[in-house]
Amino acid sequence: MEANQNKMKMLLNKVPEITIFFWIIKILCTTVGETFADFINFNLGFGLTVTTIIMGVSFFIALILQFRAKKYVPGLYWLTVVLISVFGTLVTDNLTDNVGIPLETSTLVFTVLLGFTFLFWYLSEKTLSIHSIYTRKREVFYWLTILFTFALGTAVGDLFSEQLGLGYLLTGTAVVIIIACVFLAWKFFKLDGVLAFWIAYILTRPLGASLGDYLSQPKENGALALGTTVTSVIFLIAILAIIVFLAITKLDTTVKSEPTETNQVDRSKKHVLTQTAVVLCISLVVGIGGYVGLSNRISSQTDSAQAALAGQLSDFVKIETDMLNNVNSNDFASAKKGADNLEHQWDTSEPKLRKIDGTTWTKIDGTIDVVLASVRSGKPDVSQSKTAINNSLTIINGANQSASQTDSSQTDSQQITTVGKSQPDSPKNKLAGQLSDFVKIETDMLNAVNSNDFASAKKSADSLEHQWDTSEPKLRKIDGTTWTKIDGTIDVVLASVRSSKPDAVKCKSALNNSLSIFNEANK
Repeated sequence: MEANQNKMKMLLNKVPEITIFFWIIKILCTTVGETFADFINFNLGFGLTVTTIIMGVSFFIALILQFRAKKYVPGLYWLTVVLISVFGTLVTDNLTDNVGIPLETSTLVFTVLLGFTFLFWYLSEKTLSIHSIYTRKREVFYWLTILFTFALGTAVGDLFSEQLGLGYLLTGTAVVIIIACVFLAWKFFKLDGVLAFWIAYILTRPLGASLGDYLSQPKENGALALGTTVTSVIFLIAILAIIVFLAITKLDTTVKSEPTETNQVDRSKKHVLTQTAVVLCISLVVGIGGYVGLSNRISSQTDSAQAALAGQLSDFVKIETDMLNNVNSNDFASAKKGADNLEHQWDTSEPKLRKIDGTTWTKIDGTIDVVLASVRSGKPDVSQSKTAINNSLTIINGANQSASQTDSSQTDSQQITTVGKSQPDSPKNKLAGQLSDFVKIETDMLNAVNSNDFASAKKSADSLEHQWDTSEPKLRKIDGTTWTKIDGTIDVVLASVRSSKPDAVKCKSALNNSLSIFNEANK
């Protein structure tokens, strides 16, 4: 009777056996998750919000099918892993880019959520082994854990590779070394197998992301320049080939017997808890130590007297100006190369610039995301690309100027500004103090968009349009140049908010750009 029960549990196990093929596909899935999300976001021009919705719906459909399956089905299981890798990554990206939550906070939150998931899973089932996923409750715990591992892996990977400037290559190398240490500890020093598995599972996410970026980014960035499309196709074909191979050979469906599982559960709890505590301590020491060390390095590289970004954004102005010229010439091939260069340079400079002025950096980062998406679209629109680049140039130029700069710096800045966006000639803004009502309306609209309340945002858009048109004769007579500039940003705001399917990212970018112009003119 017991043998029959064990056999039934083995047949109903919903996840594969841990073999070398498991880890190969896991890394491939993670890489595809990174590149395919970029393909939809940038190449197809859907934007971060729409991409998240698409991949979220796809993931939940696959998850429902996975729950309904009676046994492990290789194709369905790995499809769910691919989609959850994309969705988990996008969750972190949205928290960082759209909500503005720091990566440090995301890392801490997802660590706590993952820890509680493990805790409740163990308290409920007395095991965390994936060899025992044959009940609905365990399957729920399993996929919830997988989701948090991808979200946490994204946060940790982005924190060290981008924000702290370690870079994807060094981050990937560090991850490989850590995984190798975990393997050696399991192989020769009796590290608990379940503990070793979950450590490696979390770490393969930043490893896959590093591999994806190395393959897809331009050669001038030290990568192979295969692009997100080619990289995604290659890895999807590789995943499909391995899945077909496993489906035929069934090498990953040979699960351990229930007695082995029971023996594993009955091992010394004190021994496993001690190992877990040691691993947590090592992780905290290495993680916090690395974070502090890299942060101090960034601080040492940053001029302590530099309190703003003035004079440090000229390279980005030049890149975007060249892109604008390319778009005006309908040369999107060159514009896309400029976009690759812009993305690389911006990511590389993130640690230093974000340290100086995180608020302004976040604002500029949002406009650059819109620029990249518009230029890299499968069918780029000239008008949208021009608007995105001009808006971004306005923000960057504004942040790049300062009255405290030296005469030579002022001259350079004025030359750059002439290429990008013209500034008022008079030393004092003529419209100062007369634009407060419009600032308030757009601020209310931004709050509505942040709350996803587009009904209220559209009502405010009507009010903005009416009041702006009413005040046109007076304001335009005072300063026609500034009025025209503001009028252009308002048009973008109205179009984005009133869209039949408004995109939160585009609306926020449009409103932030317009508010920046308003606030500058209102001083």
